[in-house]
Amino acid sequence: MDKKFWATTFTLTGTIIGAGILGIPYVFAQSGFLIGLFWLIALGAVMIFVNLVLGEITLRTKGIHQLPGYSEKYLGPWGKYAMFFAMLFGIYSALLAYLIGEGESFSRLIPGNVNPIFFGIAFWIVMTLLLREGLKGLKKIETWGVMGIIVIILGIFIKFVPQVQPSNLLTFNLPSFALPIGVIMFALLGFTSIPELRQEIKGKEKLFKKAIVIGTIIPIFLYILFSLIFVGILGKNVTEVATLSFGPFITVLGIFTMFTSYFVLSYSIRDTFKYDLKTSKTINFFFTSLVPLILYLLVSRFNLIGFVSILGIGGVISGGLTGILVILIGRKAKTQTRNGKDPEIQMPIILPIAAILIFIFIAGIIMEFAF
Repeated sequence: MDKKFWATTFTLTGTIIGAGILGIPYVFAQSGFLIGLFWLIALGAVMIFVNLVLGEITLRTKGIHQLPGYSEKYLGPWGKYAMFFAMLFGIYSALLAYLIGEGESFSRLIPGNVNPIFFGIAFWIVMTLLLREGLKGLKKIETWGVMGIIVIILGIFIKFVPQVQPSNLLTFNLPSFALPIGVIMFALLGFTSIPELRQEIKGKEKLFKKAIVIGTIIPIFLYILFSLIFVGILGKNVTEVATLSFGPFITVLGIFTMFTSYFVLSYSIRDTFKYDLKTSKTINFFFTSLVPLILYLLVSRFNLIGFVSILGIGGVISGGLTGILVILIGRKAKTQTRNGKDPEIQMPIILPIAAILIFIFIAGIIMEFAF
């Protein structure tokens, strides 16, 4: 398959694989590996379906939009603001988690007892400069970054699988049955990159559906391997940022995963302000780059919230609300055709399926906060 297909596939994979992978082993260890595996497969199937619905929406709609733009076109002003809130909440939760994770990772990796906050700020500076590279830089970073992630995870699996204790993978903790939901939803979020994929795959739209499916399955497969090693060896002794449990070499994985996702999410939020809100460059820079830094400094200074808590809350609120809105937009968009022809992706968003999916997202939000 051609380079454009793999570049598009890896853009989605790179967006999905971020701080979430570092929190999954911890919640799997707390709930039991098999319970976590159940939620990962079930929610993974839901996310693949919704990603394809969003892919269909981008194919049916003329012009360049981000998620709030699609919401306004098909749902009106309320849809635009609801999607804007969901998108901002999710992206800022992710960027905050990445800055925390990168700061802690570099602090463990580099000797000298330097405060993690300084490494977090240094990482922010590098990513802010890279954001100026645009879509061309996005393709380079995603393709090589994701290949690096895959190689590292497979290397970890091959090296450490002989040390796995099967008994660690067979535990159940029913009181924590719903604990993995928020972190897993966060770890599977890739909605914001779908409009970017539509631009990357231009001219090869017939490959768009396959790129979305493979781009979502790759993270699910890697999450299973990654969690199996950490939980299988460490049991319940997995730290919230999982890579910090194993030592310096494994910490590199966390740095790679957060590096790629931070770039793509920043690019998406920049486009939202540029295309959908028509803001000036100054306002765009403030919300794209400065707000994440300010949140990071506040959280780090006052120790307001933990790494896994950020992932869980961000996952259910952003993922749940965005998923519901995408389903509603998808049903409305069915009446549109681009250039007088049907799109290359067509999903069955009939009323019963839409109702079930909306119920799943609402239940996920309730269960995350209840448990």
